[in-house]
Amino acid sequence: MGKITSLTRQKRNPNRINVYIDGSFAFGLAEITAAYLRVGQTLSAAEAENLQGADQIEKAKEVAIRYIEYRPRSIAETQQHLQKKEYPDDVIAQVLERLEAVKLLDDEAFARYWVDQRETFKPRSKIALQQELRQKGIDRAVIDEATATMDEFAAARQAAEPKAHRWMSLPEQQFRQKLGSFLQRRGFGYDVVREVTEELWAEAQAENE
Repeated sequence: MGKITSLTRQKRNPNRINVYIDGSFAFGLAEITAAYLRVGQTLSAAEAENLQGADQIEKAKEVAIRYIEYRPRSIAETQQHLQKKEYPDDVIAQVLERLEAVKLLDDEAFARYWVDQRETFKPRSKIALQQELRQKGIDRAVIDEATATMDEFAAARQAAEPKAHRWMSLPEQQFRQKLGSFLQRRGFGYDVVREVTEELWAEAQAENE
């Protein structure tokens, strides 16, 4: 390949290093990948290829990290994101392995996070949550563990209370129909919907007295 004649930081991205071989620009590398290179060092074609392969892994890792910094992601979500960026499968596999090793990707923690967020901000049924997690590539055993302690009635009531307050002045049939339809769209079953609707209608009547 030739001898390294210059190593310079890129102006637009100072975390990347331009490598010049025999006086000509050869390729750019992430700073961590270029850390052991020295001016005057001779590189073979195979060594240069290995460096560029390692750099591609670093690039993909940075893309993945930016993706999961926005909010926690499942392993499958991150894999799909990197595939959309057209990284090779072997590069993606290495990136996922590295991020799992340092717990930046953890499907068990992600499943708990997802359930907690839904219960707090947008309650829905256990079945609906399980379906969401399956769509995110979470294993069934992990899903079952994350949703094991869910209280369907409490979740349905929490979801329904703001709507019930808004509709409390409606006639009974319309109140029940609107609230029941809302809860069904959130995935709650008939028994839970009926029980929550009954309870909230009774409370609405007590407030209206």
